[in-house]
Amino acid sequence: MNTGDSFSFFDRQFKQQVLSQDFQLNPFELAALPHLTGRVLDFGCGLGNLAIAAAQRGCSIVALDASHTAIEHLRQWAATEALPIVAIEADLRHYEIAEDFDCVVCIGLLMFFDCVTALDVLSKLKQRVRPGGIAVINVLIEGTTYLDMFQPDSYCLFERGEMASCFAGWNIMHSEFSEFDAPNQRIKSFVTLIAQKPGN
Repeated sequence: MNTGDSFSFFDRQFKQQVLSQDFQLNPFELAALPHLTGRVLDFGCGLGNLAIAAAQRGCSIVALDASHTAIEHLRQWAATEALPIVAIEADLRHYEIAEDFDCVVCIGLLMFFDCVTALDVLSKLKQRVRPGGIAVINVLIEGTTYLDMFQPDSYCLFERGEMASCFAGWNIMHSEFSEFDAPNQRIKSFVTLIAQKPGN
């Protein structure tokens, strides 16, 4: 599956979720939500379920995704509820973030980039967290055996301890490994890390 195919795959998935009104927060979003305050970047927001929940709790959100379906859904929902959400459709492999944030969230996205790009994007996300701010990162890791959504040269499975190493010097507030069953007796292995940047 090439990058375009990945976008199409998720666009179809998001359309199905909208049709079925499936807007529940996933376990990773539920873990992130209590830590979100102030100005929040949701980088790879999908349908925007977390962005909406955070905005309803008083956060101001910039939400980015490559899916047209997802961004249009989020824009309509935000307008209907008058929520402080700016939703932007963008290719996140090369997107230049223009401001700093109190919280930066990236759930379930980086593994769809090659490893060089994934690490470059992660570095840019870290730079945009204000001192004392929070980063929430969730990725697939080695041990994942369900790879149907990837093309061999277009994905990145992080090493089990690699994400913690990427945030050396930060205050690790939450680090959790989790596994979920996938088709044909395969598994998806994730790490979710929530870290506070040094500073006031």
